[in-house]
Amino acid sequence: MNPPRLILFAGHAGTGKTTLAKQALPVLAARSGRDFFFLDKDTAYGAFSSHIMGLLTGDPADRDSPIYLQHLRDREYGGLLDITRENLALDLQVMLVGPFTREIMAGKFFRPQELGLPANTVCRIAWIDLPSDEARRRIERRADARDAWKLAHWDSYLQRRVEPPEHPGILRFDNSAFDAAAFNKLIKHLLD
Repeated sequence: MNPPRLILFAGHAGTGKTTLAKQALPVLAARSGRDFFFLDKDTAYGAFSSHIMGLLTGDPADRDSPIYLQHLRDREYGGLLDITRENLALDLQVMLVGPFTREIMAGKFFRPQELGLPANTVCRIAWIDLPSDEARRRIERRADARDAWKLAHWDSYLQRRVEPPEHPGILRFDNSAFDAAAFNKLIKHLLD
């Protein structure tokens, strides 16, 4: 039996995490010979969080304010990890998409027991990079109400854009323009 495998597509808003993860998913499944449970933060908690933030602040699109960060952020991420844990326990590989910056910066994905995951879980992270000016252009282009706070408070938001730690389990992928050789290198890293 193979050890449980968790692949995380992480990075800041507007970098193309979800798009790239969906592009990688069939390649990863074909090369590993196993399917993945796909779990995207926005899909899993979008409607729920909209309802709660509407009740708390009157703004159902709020995903960045101090109120969201204090009262809802950790609960969303905890729920995602609960779903991940259940699927890993069922011997399913998991692909998880979301920023997860706090957890990555703390190194928790490389100490899976701290996240409540099976101790032998193999975690690989694709950190999707994009310069902040291009990320802003993409965020403006997608015109998602959930980005309104970021755009209105861009300088404050930029202070939360962190650089991931150096770790052999993390591979940074520049998503400015698709590069097939870099994509193949990323796939190989995620399956090592």
